[in-house]
Amino acid sequence: MILLLAAQAVYVKRTTPRLPGAAGPVDGVVAGAGEPFRLAVLGESTVDGVGAATHEEALTGCLARELATGGRAVRWQAVGRTGANARTVRAELAPLVEPADLVVIALGVNDTIELRTAAGYRRDLLALVVDLRRRLGPVDVVLAGVPPMARFPSLPRPLRDVLAARSTALDAAAAAVARVPGVTHVPMAPGLLDPAAFAPDRFHPGPAGYARWAQTLAAALSVIK
Repeated sequence: MILLLAAQAVYVKRTTPRLPGAAGPVDGVVAGAGEPFRLAVLGESTVDGVGAATHEEALTGCLARELATGGRAVRWQAVGRTGANARTVRAELAPLVEPADLVVIALGVNDTIELRTAAGYRRDLLALVVDLRRRLGPVDVVLAGVPPMARFPSLPRPLRDVLAARSTALDAAAAAVARVPGVTHVPMAPGLLDPAAFAPDRFHPGPAGYARWAQTLAAALSVIK
């Protein structure tokens, strides 16, 4: 079984198209009234905007527009790196986050692929939240749910099943971090990941997938605020 999983992992890596991150500015403003609400999104390739042409079409831009539907201006910043795990984000990307009213963290796929344990992932996320608040003050933090990898069409079985179980465990670990005051976990519903949600690599979201994900996050935030 281990040899089969290893062979499938090599096959997926070799045959999956390598898409670039989103082009254009990594920050911007959605016009509206009043002092802009400051949104920072931090994480892996989904924050880098892989699968979208620009950050306006990727997770950060879509979420900024959703949060601005009430008429308030939103200033957004995307701080992401393809291939980053929670430890890399904490060490190298978190220091780049500018002062914010809300930080959304989107992680977990790379930690899943690396077979990170749930306990280790929980420690990494908690340390990331602590580091952010040490720099930015008592900022609200949202942990976007780890995508359910059972829905990734590029993954063959049984590799898909193994990664699906691990992604579920890491998402539960993220939910546990949300016991910290001011930290919220927003799980990703499997129904969001139908085939139309994916980019041509069948691994990352496309613009439609990012838009749906942003709507889910914004809906949860409207309850929180």
